[in-house]
Amino acid sequence: MTGFYRDQGQLCVDGVSLTDIASTFGTPCYVYSAAKMAASYQAIAEVFLSPGRRIHYAMKANANLAVLKLFQRLGAHVDLVSIGEYHRALAAGFTPDQMVFSGVGKTGDELREAIIGGIGQINAESAAEVDHIIALAKETGVMPSVALRINPDVAAGGHAKISTGGSDTKFGIPGTEAEAIYRRMTDSQVIRASGLAVHIGSQIMNLNAFATAWQYMRDLADRLRSQGYLVPSLDLGGGIGVDYSDGSTADLAAFADTVETVFGGSDYHLAIEPGRLLVAEAGCLLTRVIYVKDGEDKRFIIVDGAMNDLIRPTLYESFHRIEAVGDHPAHSIPADIVGPVCETGDYLGLGREMPSLKTGDLVAVMSAGAYGAVMRSNYNSRPLASEVMVINGTPHRISKPQQISDLLAADIIPSAIADFPASAPQE
Repeated sequence: MTGFYRDQGQLCVDGVSLTDIASTFGTPCYVYSAAKMAASYQAIAEVFLSPGRRIHYAMKANANLAVLKLFQRLGAHVDLVSIGEYHRALAAGFTPDQMVFSGVGKTGDELREAIIGGIGQINAESAAEVDHIIALAKETGVMPSVALRINPDVAAGGHAKISTGGSDTKFGIPGTEAEAIYRRMTDSQVIRASGLAVHIGSQIMNLNAFATAWQYMRDLADRLRSQGYLVPSLDLGGGIGVDYSDGSTADLAAFADTVETVFGGSDYHLAIEPGRLLVAEAGCLLTRVIYVKDGEDKRFIIVDGAMNDLIRPTLYESFHRIEAVGDHPAHSIPADIVGPVCETGDYLGLGREMPSLKTGDLVAVMSAGAYGAVMRSNYNSRPLASEVMVINGTPHRISKPQQISDLLAADIIPSAIADFPASAPQE
């Protein structure tokens, strides 16, 4: 079987017991299924890809080099939002022409490197950024390909913090300004105006929001073409939703139908930027029970995974399925699954129906392949959880275990502290 499943009561991934993975690699630990990632890519490729269309993996969802290399081998292009991600994409084997550089706050150094490096498309998000790119193009003598990200004022997404298409967000350019800016891009003669882009948010299950935003973009593109301007490509963004309660996705066939409804019969080159769709259900956070603490009306299952390992539950109030790895008897009292971090907000799940667990038992937090490991931190001076990928039935470590010594080595104590007063000033 592909991905996560139970075999004789034990939670497994691609033929490997999670118990065995924990014994070999320790906890907390992210575990990924290469086969599930490949299956998710093939599912969207089957309904979307055709000549003149591209799939750009949104690497901000999971930027591990092994994950990137997997999608590069599958034929994906890549969407990135920082120069650090640019270098990760290069290291994974992507060529600059396969890259789209998105993001609302690209620095001058980032833009200069992207232009000189020949990145396939820069998605500009403000008039000021367009002016900056024009100046850098003149300075470097290199003509970059630039698309204009528009804001269609379509609010969509599973949470306010991941809704990016409304007029009250920092993203994109209002349509009322976009035509004039696109004309300025073209007329500059130092940048190649390659089209328009839009991205309205993440976790979108209602496809009507896509249709509205895309039609807005197409109407703008058609107007620009009617004025004689070249608009070869349209970037439709990402955001196809995943239901974390059961692992299902938005209807991909209906998604493809929506694309055809809006763009059928046109000659626009189209691109999409899925991230979560491709990796969310392919990963879990594997963690071990430290203690079980019984309160008056609930239990606290204290595990060695924490908010610094998976921040989504407390940052976005997000729901992740949480499963015991082994087969355990039922327990009647709801449980909060919490970590060791010194914050009340350090939880992975609240009020869950969990089996009777004890110290040493394993728990898997599901749907953690996207926006999990990439958002880890060293809060409370905790080493980062490591990552393991199961490939063809064999688990492989894909990130080095971080040691406390690594955290200490990253800090610098200036010699000037030796001359600082040893005692506090007296009152």
